[in-house]
Amino acid sequence: MPSPYRAIFGRPGTKSFSAAGLLGRMPLSMMGIGIVTMVSQLTGRYGLAGALSATLALSAAVLGPQISRLVDRHGQSRVLRPATLVSIAAVAGLLLSAQQRWADWLLFVFAGCAGCVPSVGSMIRARWAEIYRGSPRELHTAYSWESIVDETCFIFGPILSIGLSTAWFPEAGPLLAAVFLAAGVCWLTAQRATEPVPHPREQHTKGSALRSRGLQVLVVTFVATGAIFGAIDVVTVAFAEEAGHKAAASLVLAVYALGSCLAGAVFGLLHLKGHASRRWVVGVCAMAVSMVPLQLVSSLPLLAVALFVAGLSIAPTMVTTMALIQEHVPRSKLTEGMTWTSTGLAVGVALGSSAAGWVVDAAGAARGYLVPGAAGLLAALVAFAGYRRLRPQPTSPLGGPAVAGGLPGQDGPVPERQDEERVA
Repeated sequence: MPSPYRAIFGRPGTKSFSAAGLLGRMPLSMMGIGIVTMVSQLTGRYGLAGALSATLALSAAVLGPQISRLVDRHGQSRVLRPATLVSIAAVAGLLLSAQQRWADWLLFVFAGCAGCVPSVGSMIRARWAEIYRGSPRELHTAYSWESIVDETCFIFGPILSIGLSTAWFPEAGPLLAAVFLAAGVCWLTAQRATEPVPHPREQHTKGSALRSRGLQVLVVTFVATGAIFGAIDVVTVAFAEEAGHKAAASLVLAVYALGSCLAGAVFGLLHLKGHASRRWVVGVCAMAVSMVPLQLVSSLPLLAVALFVAGLSIAPTMVTTMALIQEHVPRSKLTEGMTWTSTGLAVGVALGSSAAGWVVDAAGAARGYLVPGAAGLLAALVAFAGYRRLRPQPTSPLGGPAVAGGLPGQDGPVPERQDEERVA
């Protein structure tokens, strides 16, 4: 039987835009950890390093959905290039400020401006959604593939970023991340044939995609999930440094991503029954439970094993999230909706990395793993509390199925999506 992954690449242009997305997403795994490594090497202050990484993540969280909203209205090629130019200029200013030991406040200014970076992953998934609209099986495989690409970035990105910054010069990691971003966005925006066509102005309603009650649950849960990721990055670097092998942090974090990558590859081959909301809650709870072994590790090899196991629940949960977004967000705001989940992650990364940095400074690296443990518990509690907003609704009195995420009128974007289907 032919591989489902080979089948999705049968459409023209799919290989090229997915490859461009790989380059454009490398900074997602390189920039934050690169800033932590750079600043900790130059100043020895993990608190400052975590705060700068948090500032970058928060800025991306604020600006990312606005950029994606413009993309939904005007198209990827018209919006992504100028946004990327601003981000790269800010990164250049940040590196120069760090190298010249300028004032801390200037570092924060440049880190904030660097957040004007497009959510390349959302752009790629929007192209897949356009190509395989109405083909849920193929779209599931495509989303699984993109999760594999995400985790590939997180396997090799930290190795490159930390490795170059420790072996060459401190600014090397963030610098290479900026180069990847420029190359990926330029390549992607040059591919106009697969770019989703902007929706007509009359199909755009006022307000944000975040009006969806289902999307709200996903975003809030992802804030806690992002705190797991941000804290683990910072604490693992500090843990490796305390063990006398700081450069090994990149390998340990790569093992974390490898677990997610393998799980995502298998998940894409499965044809699962039942509604996605149940699988999503199970995935979030699995992530929470996987934080428990981190509290007991005492060496880098044990930490690598614990992080590999923790990574197994990440990609399947992310793939399921994309499926739920399509149910709860109208097509004219799909890119924005996908970016809001990235925003939730970014906010969580900011909070988690900052909190973990202060805990490491105050109590040591081993105690720092309490931060992702608490974040995992919070994510599970929010997922349970919001499950009713995500699960499918019973049949309506008129004989048709109620829209997932709420009855019409409860979930703002739902009526608009129904109108779009009639127009299409």
